[in-house]
Amino acid sequence: MQFVGLSNFKNALFHDPAWWISLKNAGFLTILALGVQNVMALILALIVDREIKGKNFYRVVFYLPPVLSGIVVGLLWNWIFDGSHGLLNHGLESLGITHWSRAWLADPKTALLAVSVIHMWKGFGWGFVILLAGLQAIPRELHEAARVDGANEWAIFRKLTIPLMLPVFFLVSILTILGTMQIFDIIVSTTNGGPGYHTEVPITRILAAMVGSSRFGYACSLGILFGLILLSVSMVQMKLSKWSSQENP
Repeated sequence: MQFVGLSNFKNALFHDPAWWISLKNAGFLTILALGVQNVMALILALIVDREIKGKNFYRVVFYLPPVLSGIVVGLLWNWIFDGSHGLLNHGLESLGITHWSRAWLADPKTALLAVSVIHMWKGFGWGFVILLAGLQAIPRELHEAARVDGANEWAIFRKLTIPLMLPVFFLVSILTILGTMQIFDIIVSTTNGGPGYHTEVPITRILAAMVGSSRFGYACSLGILFGLILLSVSMVQMKLSKWSSQENP
């Protein structure tokens, strides 16, 4: 064993472009999850929060994807995105737009976006449950009083629901960031980081350094750097959440 000091951290920061590519990919997935996944979860939560027929059934259906194993979900979507016999390409051919058909998970132009779709489909359910719980915690009397005062649904949502839901939004955001940045099983079961490094993420990069190259010290250094990134993001989000709670007691 040879003591190398901080050289592993130096290599990661300045001489390993694949590490930065993995962080960029994880950041792209996280931004999409925050923007698309959580907005979809909020819309569904707002719909199910109303008195609609079969809302208990919808709650169960929407929460099914997060319960499924990531490997099972990856294998399922492998079949959907398959370039030769995939369900998506078959649907495109049925619509007469065969020029859109491609091997979605093997094409560098679409692989990362396809993985993000899989991740958002699997992850929106738990955000839906948390947001629905937050909506149901708001006293109904507040909504009724606002309607009596002449407020429409958009005004109620903007001036009543959003301020009261800010702590819940920050909680869901923290969990989304931490969960998406640590995405692993879906990547392994679909692209394994390929093609090239187009879907490489920090966890798969750390695994490649440890198992593929037997650079255990370097893998530990990457893990420490990644842990510091997650800790920093969590602290910022918690500060914002605390501020929002103080602004909206």
